[in-house]
Amino acid sequence: MNGAVPVKHDPLDSAQYDPVDHLNALFSHPATLSSVPATAQALHNHITGLDEQIAELVATQMMTNKSSLQRVETAKEDLAELFKRIDSVRERAVRTEMTITEMTADIKKLDGTKRNLTVSMTALKRLQMLTTAYEQLKVLCKTRQYRECAQLLQAVIQLMAHFRSYRSIDQIALLSRNVSELQRELLEQVCEDFEITFAKGEVATKKGMLGEACVVMDSLQDNGKQRIISWYCNTQLREYRQVFRGNDEAGSLDNISRRYAWLKRILKTYDEDHATIFPAHWKVSEVLSKSFCDGTRDDFKTILSKAARKIDGKSLDVNLLLSCLQETLDFEQWLERRFADVRVSIDTMNSRDERPLIFGKAISEAFEPYLSLWIDAQDKQLSNMIPKYRARPLRPADEEFFPAAVHAPSTELFNFYRLTLAQCAKLSTGSKLLDLSQTFAKYLDQYAENVLMRFLPGEKIGPINLTSTLSQPSLEDLSVIINTADYCHSTTSQLSEKIQMRIDSDFQSKVDFEKQQDAFLGVANAAIKILVKRVEVEAEPSWREMRNISWSKLENVGDQSSYVSELVDKVKRKCEEVLSVLSKDQYIRAFCDKVVDGLVSNLLNNVVLCKPISDVGAEQMLLDSYVLKKAFEELLSLKSEPGTALPAGYLKHVNRTFAKVDSILKTIQVQSNPPEGLVQAYLIHVADKSDANFRKVLELKGIKKSEQPALVELFRVFVRSREEAGDFGDEDTKLVEQSAVLSPLLIQGPNTAPAGSSLGSGMGGLSSGNLQSQISKFDARDFGNALINAAREGVDRLQTPGTMGIGGLTSADSGSLGGGRNTGLTGLGIGGLGDSVSEKGDTEGISNNGQTTTTTTNKLGLNFGNSDNLNENLRNLGRFFRRKTGGRSCGTGGS
Repeated sequence: MNGAVPVKHDPLDSAQYDPVDHLNALFSHPATLSSVPATAQALHNHITGLDEQIAELVATQMMTNKSSLQRVETAKEDLAELFKRIDSVRERAVRTEMTITEMTADIKKLDGTKRNLTVSMTALKRLQMLTTAYEQLKVLCKTRQYRECAQLLQAVIQLMAHFRSYRSIDQIALLSRNVSELQRELLEQVCEDFEITFAKGEVATKKGMLGEACVVMDSLQDNGKQRIISWYCNTQLREYRQVFRGNDEAGSLDNISRRYAWLKRILKTYDEDHATIFPAHWKVSEVLSKSFCDGTRDDFKTILSKAARKIDGKSLDVNLLLSCLQETLDFEQWLERRFADVRVSIDTMNSRDERPLIFGKAISEAFEPYLSLWIDAQDKQLSNMIPKYRARPLRPADEEFFPAAVHAPSTELFNFYRLTLAQCAKLSTGSKLLDLSQTFAKYLDQYAENVLMRFLPGEKIGPINLTSTLSQPSLEDLSVIINTADYCHSTTSQLSEKIQMRIDSDFQSKVDFEKQQDAFLGVANAAIKILVKRVEVEAEPSWREMRNISWSKLENVGDQSSYVSELVDKVKRKCEEVLSVLSKDQYIRAFCDKVVDGLVSNLLNNVVLCKPISDVGAEQMLLDSYVLKKAFEELLSLKSEPGTALPAGYLKHVNRTFAKVDSILKTIQVQSNPPEGLVQAYLIHVADKSDANFRKVLELKGIKKSEQPALVELFRVFVRSREEAGDFGDEDTKLVEQSAVLSPLLIQGPNTAPAGSSLGSGMGGLSSGNLQSQISKFDARDFGNALINAAREGVDRLQTPGTMGIGGLTSADSGSLGGGRNTGLTGLGIGGLGDSVSEKGDTEGISNNGQTTTTTTNKLGLNFGNSDNLNENLRNLGRFFRRKTGGRSCGTGGS
């Protein structure tokens, strides 16, 4: 409408061109076929036009390439011209530099001349000053004007340092020798003044002159100062050395206090009379004390060496040695405090605390080779402490329990360690400190094994089995043991760190308390095991009830089994009691983890004892396992505040632990027909290649022995096919050689418990072949209870035919007669004598008030189904034994 020409789009120019669609669009009707020649001609013309365009573009491109080559050549020529210009500029720069150098040569000469003149004038002026000062110094030295001498002497020494490079000049060399000679004369003169003044006792009247002389000695560098200090120290200590070195009695260890009193008297004299003579930075009193310590240390080394050579060192009195050592340490600390204030750090307080000791081991080093006697004394003291600790109870009888309580001797032991370590570190930080650490380790082991483990009867730590006649510890006692072991573990770690900080670097790697830390962890673990065992004992009646269920005859899956509620209630109640006495989260978590592990292990053992298990039975067990898992997930929250989220790690542990049982139950749940489904289920849930483990699953399902070889062969075919195909899936679905869950299980005959299980199977596990071996296990105290239980269960529990028979009991029922132990009827060897009720029993209808009650009587004569038959059952049992034994004792019957 606006005059614009619409743009026509050629389908041939489309990027998604499809010739079939285009042809269908052109010839959409048979009537359009008449235009085929015209269309073909149009296509031919289009192709011709395209060829012409291509030829033109190729020709254009060829011309473009030619012009490009021309531009490249032009660029090369331009670059060559540019390089020529750069070379020209460089040549001009060199010529310019040469011209400037020629122009400034005269100026440089004038500058050198000026500098030489300045140096010469300065040297002459200093030489004049040196000569004048030297002449004045000679005069002042003769008149002993030491204050003026000190100032001139410093100037002369500084000027002579300037002329050190001019000593090749004779006049300068002569002047240098004269100055050195004057310094020597001045030194000798000052030393002579000190000697005469102290010899005549004129110190009080000549303090000023001697103080000025010390300033002169300061100007003479270290030579003069060190000579005066050494002379003073030797003068003050001369009498001390004569008294204590020349007399064996005075120099003995018994008179060690007199030595230290002597130095204190000398230092007092210094402070009152001589401190003003010497400059403070000379630290004459400190040097005097060090000289005293060095001499005293050498004296002690000689005395101790002589004493040690007398009769193999027997003349060394350990008590005297320790007393002298303690007095020496106290004296060193006194010196340290006296001179620490003088050496106040100009840095932070931290640097003040970290500075090294001035008198550390100054004298006590002489005792270090004999510290083994001291360490032996500590060893003896510790050996006397351990029996006392062992005799003390865990908790005083009059002390109220609190969850964080620890065994009091543990704190006493480590307090003794702390004091002993501090004392030894002052004496030695070398091999003796290492020996002390080994003594510490020795008695930590003894405390763990002989004290703490004594309260855990029947437990063991390391290779030592520790039995005890003590009664079973209470929950509070076990809590104290756990807290004490934890305290000892953490404190032992701190002890190791402190020793490594103080000991020499050569011995740091040899300080090792890991074994002792592991021992205390072992004590805590043993105590937790006892707590877990208490919970397992509470759960045992519920497991017995589980074994009494006929899992092979369940027809449908209902709610959770009856034993589950009772098991959960007992476990939670016992866990609440245990958690109420535990204080640390790490041990609460460890206890809950071990409870879950132990109960799941018991669950797995009881699943084995319940064989054969039908498909419905396995499904019911899975439901029970799920209920138990949810209940056990709440164990950790029994002591927590309501609403507290459970740790993800604990929930993961519970799920992972129950997955072991669930994998077996899920496999048993699958029907054996078709057999491929069972094999596939085993490979998915158990996921191993073991024929033996697969047979265990078949045993649990109750598959007949005659049917098992075919299933095992099918299992092998499936495993082999996966191996040949190399299809093992990811890491989580690979087949392992042996299942960690099934391999430890030992599944025996249909009426026997797994080897190593403490869950007895009652009467049905015995036959005439093993009668004699079981007679020795008979316990008469349980026999009556077993008879009553057998008769009562026939009335109370087994109300339907075919559920109970003595001798032909299923594994579920066998535990009810024996109470889970090899006592009662089991001890008599009654096994293999009776048949199941369903096969040999008789059924009789009894009318009671118009109702018909079915009463089942088996081969033993036991009646099931009527609560009035308890006494009759007991009489029938008596008649059965009399008939089978023929008047003989029960111990030989039952063949």
